[in-house]
Amino acid sequence: MAGEKPEVFPASSRRDVLKAGSAAIAGAAAMPSLSSAVYASGSDVLKIGLVGCGLRGSSAALQALTADPHSRLVAAGDVFRDQLNRSLNHLGRHAAVGDRVVVDEDHRFVGFDAYRHVIDASDVVLLATTPHFRPMHLKAAIEAGRHVFCEKPVAVDAPGVRSCLESTQLAAEKGLSLVSGLCWRYHAGVRATFEQLHAGTAGKITAMQCSYNSNGVWEPRRTREQCGSEMEYQLRNWYYYTWLSGDFNVEQHVHSLDKMAWAMRDTAPVRVSGSGGRQQRTDAKYGNIYDHFNVVYEYENGVRAFARCRHWKASTADTSDHIYCTNGHVDVLNHRIDGWDGTELWKFDGKSKSMHQVEHDELFVGIRLGSPINNGHYMSLSTMMAIAGRIVAYTGQTLDWQQLINSTEDLSPPVYDWVDIPVPEIAIPGETRFV
Repeated sequence: MAGEKPEVFPASSRRDVLKAGSAAIAGAAAMPSLSSAVYASGSDVLKIGLVGCGLRGSSAALQALTADPHSRLVAAGDVFRDQLNRSLNHLGRHAAVGDRVVVDEDHRFVGFDAYRHVIDASDVVLLATTPHFRPMHLKAAIEAGRHVFCEKPVAVDAPGVRSCLESTQLAAEKGLSLVSGLCWRYHAGVRATFEQLHAGTAGKITAMQCSYNSNGVWEPRRTREQCGSEMEYQLRNWYYYTWLSGDFNVEQHVHSLDKMAWAMRDTAPVRVSGSGGRQQRTDAKYGNIYDHFNVVYEYENGVRAFARCRHWKASTADTSDHIYCTNGHVDVLNHRIDGWDGTELWKFDGKSKSMHQVEHDELFVGIRLGSPINNGHYMSLSTMMAIAGRIVAYTGQTLDWQQLINSTEDLSPPVYDWVDIPVPEIAIPGETRFV
């Protein structure tokens, strides 16, 4: 029962928990880890390992190598040989970093256990597989004493989030860097905007709205007839299966929800409600995910965040984040605050470097200086907010935060092997039960 479990992000004392967590992380950062101290001179080679060799993983490897001229990519792993080779061939031909891609054949690992071998060979591990595998990969990397870049989202269910929180605490105790792929936290203009928000330039927050409405992503890549098993088919088309992606509300919209969490100083909401469904993507090839969500997050202080996302072709796109305050309106992605009388209260006039590059720049500087970064708390909270939105939409229920974070629903398949695993059902609100 939920009441028998310890609270995570407790509603009644979130600020105290956050302060305690921050103090623990700050204390760990003040004491260089052994692995950080080894590289403090900046000239010793940092061995990078890549787990997950898709487009995002390949880009992360490029950014990591760009961030530190004394780093080398020495190991890579993926469940698919073709994807691994394609990634390494691409990276090896890159004019700026190709000479530091030195992944010998015996350091090219394939299969469900490839991550363990990559971790063993590395100092810094880039985790960029499909989201389902993130908790187990993060746990293994932190237990092995490795610094980590961890792509978003960090889990697809509440047990996965709880695992990531445990890994976050262990990373703090070990003085390891744990940098999140929630990249807007590393964007100069967005950072400056939230500094102004938290400084009170717009007054007190009264409501928030975020949108991630797009025309969709890539189409399913292979048919069942082209795959050797149902496991291969679902992995090749991972985005369309909730157990692998978390649904697109988790896989993509987490960026928008992360900004809402950031606005609320990374405190959890107390209640979540919402809806969703499939209007356009109704063909069986689109797996079991939805194509639209509308979710409301209620906070202890009365603030509500209204979050919407959809994948509809030939429909108006809107990716935006708005925060409404007593003195004016914060337009996050346009980096400006306007008063209700139309006056400009503040506007960012600086320049922003690629946020994807900055997160790696800061990761490697922290390692070299022995001052590790730990983004684990907010990456877990924002992921859980996205999972919560999916749960209430799938079930049609309004649920308290403690019910959600203590959910026992585990989306793991019965086995990790190239066999015919079950085909997941599509959730039906009112019939799909909350677990």
